[in-house]
Amino acid sequence: MLESLRMPDERMLTRRERFSTLGWVWTNLSARPLRSTLSMIAVCAQVVLVLMVTGLTSGIVSEWAKRVEGVGADILVQPPNSSVFLPFSGAVMQESLADQIAALPGVDEVAPTLVLTDPGNFGLVYGIDFARFNALSTGFLFLAGRPFQAPSEALADDIVTQTHHLKIGDKAHLLNRDFTVVGIVAHGKGARYFIPLKAAQDIAGAESRASLFYVRSKGDTEGARAQIVKLLPTYRVRTMSEYLTLMNSSSLPELRPFVRSMVGLGLVVSFLVVLLTMNTMVLERTREIGILKALGLSRGAILRLLLGEAWMMSVIGSLAGIGLSLAIRVILREAVPTLTVLISLRWVFHSIWLALVAASAGALFPALRAAQFDPVDALAYE
Repeated sequence: MLESLRMPDERMLTRRERFSTLGWVWTNLSARPLRSTLSMIAVCAQVVLVLMVTGLTSGIVSEWAKRVEGVGADILVQPPNSSVFLPFSGAVMQESLADQIAALPGVDEVAPTLVLTDPGNFGLVYGIDFARFNALSTGFLFLAGRPFQAPSEALADDIVTQTHHLKIGDKAHLLNRDFTVVGIVAHGKGARYFIPLKAAQDIAGAESRASLFYVRSKGDTEGARAQIVKLLPTYRVRTMSEYLTLMNSSSLPELRPFVRSMVGLGLVVSFLVVLLTMNTMVLERTREIGILKALGLSRGAILRLLLGEAWMMSVIGSLAGIGLSLAIRVILREAVPTLTVLISLRWVFHSIWLALVAASAGALFPALRAAQFDPVDALAYE
């Protein structure tokens, strides 16, 4: 009997349809452990890539939404055609618009904010007018230190200070400049670092400009929003509840191409490895397949046998990829507290489905080729 199949002769003829059962498929894979393992690793890598890319984007967006909500504003005012993801905002709004908005009867407070991204650590820095930004809510919760008073001073939240081991009086290198950390505040106020608005404008070369305005109404949020829309009809004016509903990775056009590219890359890698593995296995087992067909095994049974092997490799690789992704998330949570990875159950099932699709596509051509073998030619194959 064939070593790779290891089945009794009497069962081969009377129960040939059972070649696709789990046990026999596993036996066929274990007969070639190296190639099978490489295919499983490729599937595992695909699943890890999909889960980590989607987990990172979803986690960053979700965590960012919570921080924006924590600012305490009711309304966000942004320039026309601006991104819902504030780190992509530009400094294109005149700071003087804040006084016009504040003069509206339904508005209680307006805080012009300049949003900058630090290229050194990819952290977010807010340039703020401390008094106006602080007045949006109950204010900053200071864990240590005081508000900034000079252009070279900065506030940092507790998470980033813990991550970078900062304390009061230390220098933080932000936006290619050194700032002295004079205050440590509780996280959840939008950015990780806060510097004076004028200092941020000087760094960005955006004199008297802001990226957005945080607005607090006097109680009637929709009424205040309608007044701002009338004043600035071409601007993006969203209530905080509306903004939060938009904060997911599928609503961000800037992130969709990146996510799709990474998912597509994983599919291509998995497809190519499975295709190569299954094609090599079919070539090595040409005589075996010829014997099976000579003994009466149908083309459909051959097809199911080979596809079953690909599906089993895909399932095992997917489970390994899910486990590895969860382990990476735990490690990142401890190593980089500022980085949030959100692995949802929906994307876990999506990753398994994508792995099965890639494996099936990679195995289909070799399986169809094997099913078409002529038993005489296959038996004569050396």
